[in-house]
Amino acid sequence: MRLTLHTDYALRVLIHLGVHTSRRVSIREIAQAYRISENHLVKVVHRLGQGGFVTTVRGRGGGLELARPASEINVGAVVRFTEDDMMLVDCEGRNSTDGRPCVLSPACVLRGVLGDALGAFLSVLDRYTLADLLTGREAALLALGPLS
Repeated sequence: MRLTLHTDYALRVLIHLGVHTSRRVSIREIAQAYRISENHLVKVVHRLGQGGFVTTVRGRGGGLELARPASEINVGAVVRFTEDDMMLVDCEGRNSTDGRPCVLSPACVLRGVLGDALGAFLSVLDRYTLADLLTGREAALLALGPLS
């Protein structure tokens, strides 16, 4: 299972905001800290706002902050919300050149095995909150300011 860049950036945004709960943070600051595109982060932050994970304040003194405590933000929920398609294989042919389902589809066991694997992956993520991600060395590094 490989997460999209969108989900990767969403988790980085949340980690950054979780480290800096005493103040609002700008998109520019996060972009500089992780050396990623501000333009892409705008889209990520917008989506996180739609999901109720972050709040944004415009104008002077504005910025981003967590919408709720880090202990109430479930990592599995973030991944489910930010991933457009969690499908591991395209049994139905949505992405095939002819649009037809796989010929093995009616009798395939692989789809069930992969479904179980995805369920196990998400089950592990469901055991963690954002607060669990803020106890390690990354939090200490981010507290120092932008990485050079």
